[in-house]
Amino acid sequence: MASNTSMVLNDATAADPASAGAAPDISVVIPVYHERENLPDLVARVGEALGVTRWTFELICVDDGSRDGSAALLADLARTRPWLRPVALARNYGQSTALQAGFERARGRYIVTLDGDLQNDPLDIPALIERLESDPDVDMISGWRHQRQDKALSRRLPSMLANRLISWATDVRLHDYGCALKAYRREIIERLHLYGELHRFIPSLAREVGARIVEVPVRHHARTRGQSKYGIDRTFRVILDLVLIVFFLRYRQRPLHAFGGLGLWLLAPGALILLYLLGVKLAGEDIGARPLLLAGVMMVLMGVQLIVAGLIGELLVRIYHEGSARPQYHTRALPAPDAGERQP
Repeated sequence: MASNTSMVLNDATAADPASAGAAPDISVVIPVYHERENLPDLVARVGEALGVTRWTFELICVDDGSRDGSAALLADLARTRPWLRPVALARNYGQSTALQAGFERARGRYIVTLDGDLQNDPLDIPALIERLESDPDVDMISGWRHQRQDKALSRRLPSMLANRLISWATDVRLHDYGCALKAYRREIIERLHLYGELHRFIPSLAREVGARIVEVPVRHHARTRGQSKYGIDRTFRVILDLVLIVFFLRYRQRPLHAFGGLGLWLLAPGALILLYLLGVKLAGEDIGARPLLLAGVMMVLMGVQLIVAGLIGELLVRIYHEGSARPQYHTRALPAPDAGERQP
């Protein structure tokens, strides 16, 4: 993956001797923003949950420009924990960028994400990894907070509406898109590139790159320290981002079908209107002052412009794939044949 070193003020990867050793089995990536009060317990709980398992692990905490001393505290905690790798971004970029920064530094075969507010329980991580190891038909596991402890209606209502809307629009049916506790196979993360606020739609993006997704219930705890960063206004941002993700998933490689289709819907009736008015004109009637003439001309012009925009989009897609050598598809390993089906 490409490295965004220009965004990083202090990257502990270079200073951490563990980064030069063997890659761990699990990389836990946690974006952090103004969570200083929760960090000691968070780091301790991750260590307790994974330290007793058979897997090696690393914890990558990405401080997203906090101004409460979170970065300094993470650096202090890392002095006695070789598996803790803090990263400090130069300013607040948002959760998607913080996750991407962590993904680019993750070295594990499995990658787990969770929030830094202690509402997700690190004790759920081993069960998620066991599922990935035992079931080759699963590439991503999304947590479902089936017994949410959030009491505020300003959090529960927007979340419920967003989950239903996103499931309907993307056709990836999940109960809880907002749960940060998720586990992935490494190859899925390597195919994803997050920006803006696309972290809300990671399951949809993961399915687009070939991930087979399951949802499992996980524990959820009420926030006891710090303040929530979410509110009712988040719902409106989700709607705008949903327009982007639907376009991205359906028309990324065929923008002419989106713009051209809409253009034809305008061009066809506009052309029929003008043909009708032409017949009226030939019959001797005056059409210069008729509003229908202006409507027909505008519809034809807008339709032509949209079709041209679609053609330009097709050229850009071609340049994107051929110039950057990015694949248009992904493959997975073929399943091994059953012993009974092998030829003697």
